[in-house]
Amino acid sequence: MSALSTSDPPPPTIVDSREPAGRAGRRTWRHTLRRDWQLYSLAVLPLLFFLVFRYLPMLGNVIAFRRFKPGGSVFGETWAGLRYFRLFFSDPTFWEVFGNTLLLGVLTLVFCFPLPIVLALLLNEVRTRKLKRFVQSVSYLPHFLSIVIVAAIVMQLLSVDGTVNQLVRGLGGDAVPFLQRPEWFRTIYVSSEVWQTVGWGTILYLAALTTIDENLYEAARMDGANRWRQTWHVTLPGIRPTMVTLLILNIGTFLAVGFEKILLLYNPLTYPTADVISTYLFRIGFESSNFSYAAAIGLFEAVIGLVLVLSANAIARRTVGTSLW
Repeated sequence: MSALSTSDPPPPTIVDSREPAGRAGRRTWRHTLRRDWQLYSLAVLPLLFFLVFRYLPMLGNVIAFRRFKPGGSVFGETWAGLRYFRLFFSDPTFWEVFGNTLLLGVLTLVFCFPLPIVLALLLNEVRTRKLKRFVQSVSYLPHFLSIVIVAAIVMQLLSVDGTVNQLVRGLGGDAVPFLQRPEWFRTIYVSSEVWQTVGWGTILYLAALTTIDENLYEAARMDGANRWRQTWHVTLPGIRPTMVTLLILNIGTFLAVGFEKILLLYNPLTYPTADVISTYLFRIGFESSNFSYAAAIGLFEAVIGLVLVLSANAIARRTVGTSLW
């Protein structure tokens, strides 16, 4: 009879502790890559996209510190140091557009961030499936429209002979040139952003609502909680990670208010309230051909955005225990 029967467990594998950990890690990484190379190959095109269109253009930020002339060197001709930064720090026009950017960013965040949550909670209470699907389809359909089409719709509705002014005249009032009045631009912009983005954001929160355990609602009902208390103590904590993640991402794009939509909707009459950093950069860089000055302002905007993302992430991690990293 053999010393080891077929039913006995195999002898333990002896691991050579003398093998360096780094070599074992490299062997594991190579084995994983060789085993799942088809999956890793799917990431090649996205990585190339970010490399070509996101990271390589960062090299152009050097012209914020150098004097750039069209037709000359891509990285500028002569060293200028912080000259362009001092220029826009002392430029009153820059601080005017910076204030407009902050105000539009705050208004967009205040209205466009909580409204998808409210709509998702309302749709979650709808029990008629057809009605729920209809409201979802109607609400997120504007997201698939291009900025040009949205701007054209807004201009058609708010023109002097547009639908809104026809209603105003029908009620006995005088036509209002909404698109030529600076005091109306922020309302027009934020309203169009709400119409275009709220429905799409609702999809993310509806997906997060499906992950909440139904036993939590059952326990809340047994404790006597009504629908409002169930929403406050079960639903909102359940979607809190999604809320925090989207809030951090929105804060990261705080200064990057919609350049395309503002460029299509504004005009010299509405510059006092409509001109933002991105449109100011466009005019300085392409209309005035002052690329170094525009690069300095763009770099300043990017640094502010990075600081906002890092700050929001740190605050979220310390207060609610949820963050991007």
